[in-house]
Amino acid sequence: MDFNVKKLASGAGLFFTRAVQFTEEKLGQAEKTELDTHLENLMVRADSTKHWTEKIFRQTEILLQPNPSARIEEFLYEKLDRKAPSRITNGELLGQYMQDAAKEFGDGTPYGSTLMKVGQCEKSLGASEREFFQTTAISYLTPLRNFLEGDWRTIAKERRLLENLRLDLDACKTRLKKAKAAEAKASMAPDFQETRPRNYVLSASASAAEHELRVAQTEFDRQSEVMRLLLEGISSTHVNHLRCLHEFVEAQAAYYRRCQLHMQDLQKELGRLPNAFALNSTHCVTTASSLSDTVSSPVETDTLKIEEVQAPATGTRKAKVLYDYDAADSSELSLLADELITVYTMPGMDCDWLIGERGNQKGKVPVTYLELLS
Repeated sequence: MDFNVKKLASGAGLFFTRAVQFTEEKLGQAEKTELDTHLENLMVRADSTKHWTEKIFRQTEILLQPNPSARIEEFLYEKLDRKAPSRITNGELLGQYMQDAAKEFGDGTPYGSTLMKVGQCEKSLGASEREFFQTTAISYLTPLRNFLEGDWRTIAKERRLLENLRLDLDACKTRLKKAKAAEAKASMAPDFQETRPRNYVLSASASAAEHELRVAQTEFDRQSEVMRLLLEGISSTHVNHLRCLHEFVEAQAAYYRRCQLHMQDLQKELGRLPNAFALNSTHCVTTASSLSDTVSSPVETDTLKIEEVQAPATGTRKAKVLYDYDAADSSELSLLADELITVYTMPGMDCDWLIGERGNQKGKVPVTYLELLS
């Protein structure tokens, strides 16, 4: 491999000179050229823009994808310039589970049919959420990312170059100051005429330092102008981000409107479905009086179904079990769908429960699992 040793040595020397200048400035042993006030203000504004754009970008990413692992996976796909696989939303997954459960329980039952409707709504909400995420990623996140990975990197690069040229300029000022000081000191020496060759060298050194200073000043001024133009472009960045912010708000408002419509439609659908819970809640209020009315209004034996048995005691009635029920503890009675049991209430009982009897077995049973027979 062909190395340019001279260029390499020159670069190392330049780096060393800048390091010395920077260290002396920090220690207060060298003067530092201050930037133009307008340029300093533009830099502060640019730093603030970068800081808050980064925070807003990261938090928007978290809003759209709370799962850190999923965000890392999407980031890797993006860096590999590959399309990430379509990901189902949590709402869509919940809706699918509800619909699968409805098929297992029977979508003809009150619970099953309600699960089916709610599941459809959850899937619609999840699809709307996914559409909102995609719209926001394109119209809002992408411009923010382009600024951070494009414009800001250019600004940072030119800013480092400006700082290096500033260090070079100050190093040239220091060299010129030292050369002039040495020249003045030599001119005041008693043997000035005898050391004329040496004084000529000192004068030439000062002239070279002045030339280097002029070149460094020109490069620094040119880079300062470049930086000024780049930083003034931050105003255009704000205008662009403002437009994107409006699009983000519109997308979010549209998403919430769709969610509201989905929920309103769901409520209407549920209102049209037979509601066993509401039916049994009504029974809860009238159970005590209905059971007592059984005595005064007995049903003729020949009108009863074959499998029904006449109530054995006052204040009791028959009930058909709608669904299987497993007792939670020894105070409750387990139930099997379609069986007939005897039920009655006790003073002070919760209206959502009755006392059920099956042969010698007795315990509390939930009203919502029963169809009270007249």
